[in-house]
Amino acid sequence: MDMNVEDYRSRKTVQKKVVLKKGIRKIINRILIVIVLFLVCLILIKSNTTFKNNLIKYVYEDSFKFTKLKSLYEKYFGKILSIDKITPQEQEVFSETLKYDKANIYKDGVMLTVNENYMVPTIESGIVVFMGDKEGYGSTVIIEQINGIDVWYSNIKTNDIKMYDYIEKGSLIGETNGKKLYMVFQKEGAYLNYKEYI
Repeated sequence: MDMNVEDYRSRKTVQKKVVLKKGIRKIINRILIVIVLFLVCLILIKSNTTFKNNLIKYVYEDSFKFTKLKSLYEKYFGKILSIDKITPQEQEVFSETLKYDKANIYKDGVMLTVNENYMVPTIESGIVVFMGDKEGYGSTVIIEQINGIDVWYSNIKTNDIKMYDYIEKGSLIGETNGKKLYMVFQKEGAYLNYKEYI
């Protein structure tokens, strides 16, 4: 069947509009489901004290695992909406891998010998779940990685990061205080062997 350029273009335009409408419907459906779930939770909190007590226990008292929530969301709703398809891609200013001269076992993790005021990159993407001092480690940032492992980056001066920031792999966390970087790898309360991760 012969088709001229104008027919081809109008057919392509119709196909794009159909795909766009399906994408918008999918987004609206996901938003409506989240709103309904939120309203159901509010109703249960108001009417059921057991539900309210369990919610307080699991959200405020226990350690909240973002990776479990992400995998649960993706199981039932698909991938989380990607904003980079809507907004233009930004160029990364800092994207590095971890470099060190020497590694020694230290308490529950490892002490890495690095350059003076070494700029510390994340070894895997994740969410900042702790910022503060840890005894024997100094100033510490804990990132819950997308693979469910909590990684402590200690003896550092933090950059512009805040609690619950999502940090991409290779992004700058901060600088070391001197030539030592302490790292601890932990999953569900158990300390892991650092050699498998660095």
